[in-house]
Amino acid sequence: MAFEGLSGRLQSIMSKLRGKGKVTEADVKEAMREIRLALLEADVNFKVVKTFIDRVKERAIGQEVLKSLTPGQQVVKVVNEELTELMGGQESKLAVASKPPTIIMMVGLQGAGKTTSSAKLARLLSKQNKKPLLVAADIYRPAAIKQLEVLGEQLGVLVFSLGDKENPVKIAQAGIEKAKKEQFDTVLIDTAGRLHVDEQMMDELRGVRKVAEPDEILLVIDAMTGQDAVNVAESFHREMELTGVILTKLDGDTRGGAALSVKAVTNCPIKFVGMGEKADALEPFHPDRMASRILGMGDVLSLIEKAQEAVDVEKAKELEKKMRSQKLTLNDFLDQLQQVRKMGPLEDMLAMIPGANAKALKNVTVDEKKMDRIEAIIQSMTSHEKDHPEILNASRRRRIAMGSGTSVQDVNQLLKQFQEMKKSMKQMASMMKNTKKRKGFKFPFMG
Repeated sequence: MAFEGLSGRLQSIMSKLRGKGKVTEADVKEAMREIRLALLEADVNFKVVKTFIDRVKERAIGQEVLKSLTPGQQVVKVVNEELTELMGGQESKLAVASKPPTIIMMVGLQGAGKTTSSAKLARLLSKQNKKPLLVAADIYRPAAIKQLEVLGEQLGVLVFSLGDKENPVKIAQAGIEKAKKEQFDTVLIDTAGRLHVDEQMMDELRGVRKVAEPDEILLVIDAMTGQDAVNVAESFHREMELTGVILTKLDGDTRGGAALSVKAVTNCPIKFVGMGEKADALEPFHPDRMASRILGMGDVLSLIEKAQEAVDVEKAKELEKKMRSQKLTLNDFLDQLQQVRKMGPLEDMLAMIPGANAKALKNVTVDEKKMDRIEAIIQSMTSHEKDHPEILNASRRRRIAMGSGTSVQDVNQLLKQFQEMKKSMKQMASMMKNTKKRKGFKFPFMG
């Protein structure tokens, strides 16, 4: 989970401050010492840590904080605001060319996830009703062009290529010409990387930049490399004048040093973060939401956005009707399970809930195999059995267990859970019905 170690430490420090009725200057200094250690252990750049601590201390020891009615809460507010500012303050969106196409040049070292990030970004733009073209200009890494073509085919995005014998500058030029002729509104150029920053690579990138005249030059870096990621960002920014950064593998970076240091060191905003291997696991970076998540304040807006993407509104309305009439079926149960799974790992969803404790979540693991078994069991039933589970006698249950590769006990357990859910839904529907009679009052979950 992203920022796992840092989040746990900071939440513990903040909870101590919240619990104090009166906060003294000594309390603030003690908290700052602990925060400094937590940030350094999270591999945050030491200069960034010093500046951050100085800014927080200056504001937290001010009269408006120490003499306020809730000084502990005020200090937490200051830390949250400064953490947000450290990561960029607000979301930095992609530039859009005044005359299409918008040209985005993707740069970075080998292994950072540049090619997959190019494809994921193209998918994200497609969902925003854009028409992107991927240009395969990495002619050095074996199978790089093929990888991009396969990803493009999977995501329904066209890939332009001239093979691995042509010059990358000419490939970029030809790709842009094609985009102009065929009215693509965005061009993403996947350039070659190296194992380290060298002059030959930079010369080639400068050549591509000269002919492409990109609106965005995005550096793709691996968040798990910590301080090294920041050093790479500095080198590229010095040579290429970057406009933004994509941090990949943030879901696997338990420390978070790169995310907290990149903007402060390079003054180059983080525009997107990779939160997994799936095609939809590239997200716009929101500094304020990330700061809230680190401090255990949750990230309700991101949770709502994920729910809106995953939940079928018509199915939700139909489910509400079935809840009221108590006609839920195992098909409905399966639909709900699949929609929840679309939102991503449940551990990540839990971390977005305000007040979720990092220490408590550390040991929370969702058994994906168990969820797979539930899907397999329901899919092994006939339509009539899904609608009328009460007809499932011993022989039918044995057949379903064999068909789903599970045991009869697994089938029995699922049916028991389903009955308990129906019972809960019945009580909820009854409660909602009674509440409706009270004028002017509604439960939060009633649309």
